[in-house]
Order: sequence, then structure tokens, then C-alpha cells
Amino acid sequence: MSSRRSSSTSRGSSRMITENELNDLLLKLQRLVPDLRRRSSRGSMSKTLKETCNYISSLQKEVDNLSDKISELMSSMEITSVEADALRGLLLQQH
Repeated sequence: MSSRRSSSTSRGSSRMITENELNDLLLKLQRLVPDLRRRSSRGSMSKTLKETCNYISSLQKEVDNLSDKISELMSSMEITSVEADALRGLLLQQH
């Protein structure tokens, strides 16, 4: 790994990212992803990124499944359209 890598910012300009910054970001990801937290040794950057992508995908599937279940429950409940709209508004803020 080189000591510097470039990264684009939101304005389109680029700046150099140091190896220390990359390592810090890698450690943050390893602390956030449950499967990576359980491992005692540090993994490679590519493995950490793959695991992070898999974890995010699994979270998205879980959100979709829970949204479907909530929709089913709401359709089976006898609630007014005002209450349903309020619930939908709350749920949409979370998604």
C-alpha cells in the first residue's frame, strides 16, 4: 500500500489521504461491523470492505423485510386514514 492515496471531495477537488487516515478508517469499519468486531486479528482492507458491503446489504434486506411486515400489519388493522398517514410519515422518516 502506498503512503498516500487520492480521494475526491464533494466539490470535485482532490486531496491526498495518508496511510494513517486509511488505517484509522479501516479500524472504524472493523469496530462497526459485528463479524469484524469478533475477530481478534486485523484483516486486510479488501476483506474489511467486502464484509462491510455484505453487512450493509444484510441490513438493507432486514429493513425491507420489516417494512413489508409493517405494511401487512397496517393493512390488517382497522385504523383511520389519518392515523395510517401519520404512521407512514413516521416510518418514512426512518427509511
